[in-house]
Amino acid sequence: MEKPVALGVDIGGSHITAALIDLETRTIVPDSIERNAVDSQESKEEILAAWCEVIVKAFLKTTSKTKLIGIAMPGPFDYEKGISLIKDQDKFKALYGVNIKEELSKRLDIQAENIHFINDAAGFLQGEVFGGAARGNANVIGLTLGTGLGSSYSEGGVAKDADLWNSPFMNGIAEDYLSTRWFVKRYNQLSNNTVAGVKELTALTATDHLATRVFMEFGHNLAQFLIPVIKQHKADIVIIGGNISRAFAAFSPELIATLKGNGIHTDIKVTKLKEHAALIGAASCCDLNFLLEDRSENAIIAEKKFH
Repeated sequence: MEKPVALGVDIGGSHITAALIDLETRTIVPDSIERNAVDSQESKEEILAAWCEVIVKAFLKTTSKTKLIGIAMPGPFDYEKGISLIKDQDKFKALYGVNIKEELSKRLDIQAENIHFINDAAGFLQGEVFGGAARGNANVIGLTLGTGLGSSYSEGGVAKDADLWNSPFMNGIAEDYLSTRWFVKRYNQLSNNTVAGVKELTALTATDHLATRVFMEFGHNLAQFLIPVIKQHKADIVIIGGNISRAFAAFSPELIATLKGNGIHTDIKVTKLKEHAALIGAASCCDLNFLLEDRSENAIIAEKKFH
């Protein structure tokens, strides 16, 4: 019997990464990762050719006759039909209105129904639910904290983009307070000194009480942001990814204390799969056993609700 394998693909504004995913073990097949830079300002032909080159290379590492592809793609995008709706974003302008599913099917000689798409923020959380830190949990919130704020939620095993980056928060929007630029700005306000980013600020916490204060404030702010979101989705667990998650030890005490002070005891965990989460999450879209059999009746109802 052929081992169930799917290709997980993560597409960003400047790169494409692909890897074969073993759908039984829910892990990356060793030495199957392929990655290349892609200029999102190029023509439709150039972009699609660059994507196909990486996908073909990755598929060379499997003998499986059935080709299945799951792609984590930034929005706006028609994920069901596979049509790019990205415009006015300084990337992929040449792909606006293009049916990517049909184009890839034709170029790769793969049946269109074997090509699946998922939002990139949702792909991160889908990976953690499928084979990472959130496996076995019904209601999950995922945050990717870095230069921007990515957010997603999963109900019954189906991850969706929560799109909370621009939700009203404090004196602005959530991303103003929950991204790298807030750390840089806040530390400069307190100390009159400049740091390049969160990594550099983390290194200062051993000797600089102002750096420690910035992380405490961030933990408090993150808790205030999460309280209504956790309540809305009745979340069992929150998974935190992105570059800022590497500083979890510096801000988590205040985050957890503030949540508990507000009667919330939801588990907060750091991503287990890190940069591989979206690859595994995208590939899981090809796993019919996971999508149809592993869920409870409530999960299937939840899926219908969000389609």
